[in-house]
Amino acid sequence: MNQILKSISFIFHPILMPMLGVVFYFSKSPRFIPIEIIRAKVISLFILTILLPILLYYLLKSIGRVQTIYLNSTQERLLPLFLNGCIIVLVISRVLPPTEIIELYYFFIGILISTLACFILAILKFKASIHMIGIAGVTMFYIALSIHFSININGTLALMFILIGAIATSRLHLKAHTSIELLIGFFIGLIPQLILVNYWL
Repeated sequence: MNQILKSISFIFHPILMPMLGVVFYFSKSPRFIPIEIIRAKVISLFILTILLPILLYYLLKSIGRVQTIYLNSTQERLLPLFLNGCIIVLVISRVLPPTEIIELYYFFIGILISTLACFILAILKFKASIHMIGIAGVTMFYIALSIHFSININGTLALMFILIGAIATSRLHLKAHTSIELLIGFFIGLIPQLILVNYWL
């Protein structure tokens, strides 16, 4: 059981959450988007939101600024969160401007707000769960898309809520977070996406 819970934290690492939202959007959107555009966006976002953060992590680890991929202390979190915020700004300005795919633009605006909130809390020595921020934000985006496109994704949503519970259980079991850190993380991820729905739904 211990290995299973550790695996959940690793498999559903927050670094993967933006890409889950993007892939889900392109798979469910009824709009015609040329396959070349989809491929270019997905590859660009994979490089910026997954590959680049991994490379930056190993760079930071090599110079002693972080110890593990889970960023266990608030001090460890500051530089990675700042760099991640810069990456999201780059995504918003270059890959997903508001004139192209409005839903994904505001999805990443929400991610940026959540990242900034987590960064501010880290400065204040509070360690909100980044795992919960990621999964809650993506789940809210899925819910909004199901309403926006009038599609039935009850099975997907049920799976997402199961994952929320599994990730929370994993983080508690590993003693990575307290219940309040998980709860605050959940709302930091969910609320920005919920508020921004007003601009595109």
